[in-house]
Formats: sequence, C-alpha cells, structure tokens
Amino acid sequence: MSNIFVSKHPILKQKISELRRASNTPRQVRELTDTIGRLLMYEATLTLPLAATTQEQSPVGSYEGQKIAIRQALVPILRSGLSLLNAASDLLHDAEIRHLGLFREESTLQPVEYYNKLPRQCNVDECIVLDPMIATGGTAEAAIEILQGWGVPKIKFVAVCVSRKGIEMLAKKFPEVEFYVAVVDEVLDKRGFV
Repeated sequence: MSNIFVSKHPILKQKISELRRASNTPRQVRELTDTIGRLLMYEATLTLPLAATTQEQSPVGSYEGQKIAIRQALVPILRSGLSLLNAASDLLHDAEIRHLGLFREESTLQPVEYYNKLPRQCNVDECIVLDPMIATGGTAEAAIEILQGWGVPKIKFVAVCVSRKGIEMLAKKFPEVEFYVAVVDEVLDKRGFV
C-alpha cells in the first residue's frame, strides 16, 4: 500500500535485530528504541515544507534562512509512545506535544480512551502519532479517529514494530494517513500481541 513506508535503512535493521534480544536490559531497550525512533523520524520528516526566513550571515557570506513551514504536534500514545518522544522532539523542537491515553482492554482487545487533553480547537497543520507497536490496530485506529475528529489536516504515524494484519487494516481504512515503520511482523499471537 502506498501509504505504508517500511524503512530499508541498514542501521535501522541492525538496531531492530538488537532490540529483539530477550536478554536486553530495560536501559538497552530504551536506548535502542530511541535510536530507532530518530531514524524513523528522519524518514517521516523528509517531505516537510520549508519557508524562507531572513537573510543571515555565515563566516563566509550571507544566506537565506529556512524553517519548517507548518505547525506540528507530536502525539505519543500513553505510555509506550513516550519511548519515541525524545527522538521526535529533538528533531522537531518547535512542535507542540499533545498526549492521548489509550489502552487495549485485554479480554475484548478493544481500545479504551482514558486521557485526552487536546485543545478545543485544532491549532496545528500536522500531527505525528508515536506508538512503538501496532498489533491489531485498534488503538492506532482510535487515535487517528480522535485526531481527525479534532480537525487536524494531516496525520503521520510512527511505529517501531507492526503486524501485517494491523497495518494493512489501518492503511486501507485511512489512505490519507502515512505510516512510517521499522519492521512488519507477519503474525499475532493468540492474545493479539506482535
């Protein structure tokens, strides 16, 4: 599907391999997730529009400054999405940070919203949703619907590991949303986990 972007970056592939090790410490998981997040954010931001700012002076001459031309919000899905927030906010340091609290109810696998502090009026041009895992896709679906209901014109979704079933359902249901992912797993276990 044309709105799913699976990274082909060799460093990212190596980092995913390292992240999958059962022997990782919590610190190693955090560090690897952060590095993977930075690489995915690079890919998710390649097409951002730029605007000229002012004429500036470098040590060797003048140049025209540039800045990102749209207003953005980073939207981590609490709590796991926070693992990607430092990487994203380091690259987009002027972006607003908005949190959505969603969890998957274990028996039904349906998403439950427990936290939403979006302003009454949408004040950004683009949201980048951060959630390291997409399994069934229910939580991601709920997050996208919340943001669309808020009125955000463009949504990008950054995830580390996704199931084929979950990402294909999302891409089909939301063809206007771009999904940037590190790896696609073929199967879910009986509990709906990647």
